[in-house]
Amino acid sequence: MTETALVLLSGGQDSATCLAWALQRFDHVETVGFAYGQRHAVELQCRAPIRDGLSALGDWNTRLGPDHIVDLGSSLAAIGGTAMTEDVAITLGAEGLPNTFVPGRNLLFLTYAAAIAYRRGLKRIVGGMCETDYSGYPDCRDDTIKATQLALNLGMERRFVLEMPLMWIDKAQTWALAHALGGNTLVALIVNETHTCYLGDHTTKNEWGFGCTTCPACELRSKGWHKWRSEL
Repeated sequence: MTETALVLLSGGQDSATCLAWALQRFDHVETVGFAYGQRHAVELQCRAPIRDGLSALGDWNTRLGPDHIVDLGSSLAAIGGTAMTEDVAITLGAEGLPNTFVPGRNLLFLTYAAAIAYRRGLKRIVGGMCETDYSGYPDCRDDTIKATQLALNLGMERRFVLEMPLMWIDKAQTWALAHALGGNTLVALIVNETHTCYLGDHTTKNEWGFGCTTCPACELRSKGWHKWRSEL
């Protein structure tokens, strides 16, 4: 039986690693990205180079299927109040969450992804959500993903499997996973072609990739890179 998957590909390090992970395991893999008025929309421009680079590795070109873009317009930005959609400083909110948290974003992404998977006959939905090395977002937690899988399966009468290969690993282990999947070639692709910086800085090049170096995403990525390199 052909194993199929749909990968949420943002253009960042985690989702690129997840796409490689899926291509290693499944016979047919499609991708989906979301435009929602994010400040770091440059990440969307990284998606095509990532797909092209991964398709050149091994026999992954025979497994990589169509790409889908869902334009959510300014729906999430219109709700306001987040540093991901407004030009405001990154701070901690009253509940202890950084204002980079966009309420409902991952729930919305997974619902749209499931709708696409339903139409395309794809069983597995792969995302880069992680509970180990993250900013505390509640929609990245394992319990949330399990509850969402149940809701999607009940609401669409399907047996989707939400796969989160990074859920229990930190950023250093994510770099190690990328290296295990595609060696130095994949690591170089992630360094040179992905974008993770919340502020959208895709001009400052660091040894671990592009980014401002000071936002939470850059700090996690840099810390993980140096930890992984020190353990080689």
